Parts: sequence; structure tokens; C-alpha cells
Amino acid sequence: MQTNRRTRVWLLLALLSGCDGAAAQTVRHHKIAETDSSFPPELSQAETDIEKKDYTAAEPLLQKVVANNPDNYQAWFDLGFVYNAQGNSTESIAAYRRSVAAKPDVFESNLNLGISLAKTGQPEAEKYLRTATTLKPTAHVDEGHARAWLSLAHVLEASKPDEAIAAYQQAAALAPKDPEPHLAAGALLEKANRFADAEQEYKRALAIDPASSEALVGLANISMRGNHLLDAEQALQKIVSLHPDDIQARLQLARVLSKMGKNDEAAASAQAAIKLDPGNPKIQREMADLDMGAKNYDQAEAIYRSLLNEKASDPADLHHLLGVALLKQRKFPEAEQELLAAVKLKPDLGEAYGDLSVAAVENKDYQLAIKAADARAKFLPEIPIGYFLRASAYDHLRAYKPAAENYHKFLEVANGQYPDQEWQARHRLIAIEPKK
Repeated sequence: MQTNRRTRVWLLLALLSGCDGAAAQTVRHHKIAETDSSFPPELSQAETDIEKKDYTAAEPLLQKVVANNPDNYQAWFDLGFVYNAQGNSTESIAAYRRSVAAKPDVFESNLNLGISLAKTGQPEAEKYLRTATTLKPTAHVDEGHARAWLSLAHVLEASKPDEAIAAYQQAAALAPKDPEPHLAAGALLEKANRFADAEQEYKRALAIDPASSEALVGLANISMRGNHLLDAEQALQKIVSLHPDDIQARLQLARVLSKMGKNDEAAASAQAAIKLDPGNPKIQREMADLDMGAKNYDQAEAIYRSLLNEKASDPADLHHLLGVALLKQRKFPEAEQELLAAVKLKPDLGEAYGDLSVAAVENKDYQLAIKAADARAKFLPEIPIGYFLRASAYDHLRAYKPAAENYHKFLEVANGQYPDQEWQARHRLIAIEPKK
């Protein structure tokens, strides 16, 4: 299973920070002030306890220090770190605020406060993270600044995507061996339809980590958007080679291969995904859709029926797809029943009404064909074949006036796309329209 971007960013920050557990989102604990003789003994002991991860022992010592000296920014910082390690975000944020208030120009306290506020969705996070990018870390300067820019970018993604991209690029410059800023910038650029820029970011990430699934998926998505199917196939084949258990990559590869007309290879890729998770109805549905694309309608029918028997979560759509599979096999009575079931379950399923009209005409159920064509027009724009189906149904019912009206509408919009039906419409108009 792929980790979502929000989680991955925080996990990356944890790795950069060298932290674990509840403290993982903040910088590693270290002294932000040099220990000297002015340090209360309780603070020195508390820092020793923190190094041992004995937070229970450190907490009362730090509380005593800040009670005696409310302006001790080091003690407030340590107390914020301890509260965070114990999972107490509210108290942690309050302690970091006191540390920043006591000494506003400390990188670590601004960063930890900003990250903690971001984790709880508070808009003030941006302010403190921006400040952190302008301050000098006590140690590991480039790493610290990269962490600050990465955190700021993550906060800006939703509201200020252009600034977020710029912040990710700042982080990338400071952490040249880290693919994450490039991946994050690539995703935002892709979302903004800046595909050429996104492609470059994904390629930079891939240069750092040639096995990056996310970079390869990003490149595959961009290739598919540009209909560069061969490039998409190559990227997805590489993912499957590197990560044989990646179900989503196998399904995406199956879709690409299907579009390329490589139906046997597409089916093999989908089958491999099914073997990885045999009971997954989404994968079975994907296989059925691929069978439809490959015109293996009988195989698609069997899967759709199986999914319906298993009471899948989207029965209306499945009845519709099963109806289409039956239509393609010219099983018109069965198709009509499935399509009726679809619109009964989902009365606004416009496409199903269109297919129902086709089945009804084939079954000589002309009244139903007209009703279905009219119902489709309530939810979707009219299409030429809709006019023809309606005209044909009225014609068979000997309702020649509405039949002629619909034949004329059909001919007005057909534009040579339906030569057989256009020929039929013209000849029927000769037969049913009164001579002038």
C-alpha cells in the first residue's frame, strides 16, 4: 500500500529529525543553548533524562525550572519536546509558544512550534515556519533549513500552491540527495497542468532514487495525459519490475496496454493483480472492464454477474455494464432486464437509458424505447442515434408525424457518421411523409 503524501512528508521530517514515536514531527532534541554554570541543576538533569527518553522523569524537573524562571526559553523548549513525546499536543504547543516568546530568534523553537501547529491544522503554522527559514539552526544548518522549507511547503500546498512549489525547490537545493521535494513539487505542478515542469521534477527525483515508484507513476501519468502510451508503458513496466507486488501499477499497466491494443498483455497484467489480491472486487471489476475493451463480452458478463451475486457496492453501474455486455452479444431480452434494473436503482443514470432504448427497439418494445430515449435526454445532451431510435420506434408504431420529426432531427446532426441509418431515414421519410 502506498503511503499518502501528507503522511509521507511527516515521516520524512521524522527521519530528518532522528525522532520516533509521538515526537517524530519535531527536530531532534539537542541543547539550543550551551550548558553553563547558570543552568539550574534541574534543567541539566532533565536534559540527561530526555537523552535517555525518560520523559516522565524530565517533566517535573522542567516544570520546576519554568515556575522559578518563566523566561527560560531552553526549559520551555525541552518541556514542549517532552509533552510532544508524550502525545500531549496542546501542552506541547503552549510550551513552544512560551519558548518563542522568551527568545524569538531561535530556529528550533520556531520550527517545532510551526510543525506542531501544522499537525493540528492551525493557520499560524505558516508564520513560524517562515520565520524558521530565516534563522540559523544550532547544528546541521542545511539539513535544518531544508526541514523548515519542506514543512512550510507542505503547509502552503492547499492555499498557495505556487509558493509551495518554490518552497519545495528551496528544500531540494538544500537537500540534493532527497527525492521528496522533487516529488512533492512534481505533484503540485501536475495538478496545475504544468506537465513539462512536473516531468522535470519527477526526472530529478528519479535521478536521485531510480527505484522511486512515485516518480515513475508521475511520469506515467503525464505520458498518458499526452497520449504517449509507449512512454507510459515503459515507466509502468519498470515499476512492476522493481515492485512486483504493486497492484495499482499492474492495473494501470493493464489499462495502458489495453489502449495500445495489446489485449493479451493487458489481461495478463490484470490477472497478475488479481493473484495478488484474489478477493478484491475492484480488481475484478477492472478485469471485466478490460474484457469489455478487448471485446471479450462473455468473460466480462461472467465477472459482472459474479460481482452482482457478491452484492458489490455499485449495483446500478454493474447492472448497466452487464446490460451492455449482453447487448454486445445480442442477448436483447436479458439486456433489457439488466438495464431496467440499473435505472430502477439509479434513476438518473442517463447512459443506461440510452442503452435501454437500443435493447427495447431490438425487442420490439417500442413504447419503452421512446420512454427510455426521452429519459436519457433529461440527463444527457441529445445524440444523433437517440433521434434515430426514437424515430424508428414511432415509425413501427405508425405514429408517422413524430417519426418524421425525429428522422429529420437525426439527419440534421448525423453529418455522415451513420451512413446506414442515414440511408434508412431518408427512405423512410419518402415513404411516410405526405407528398407535397
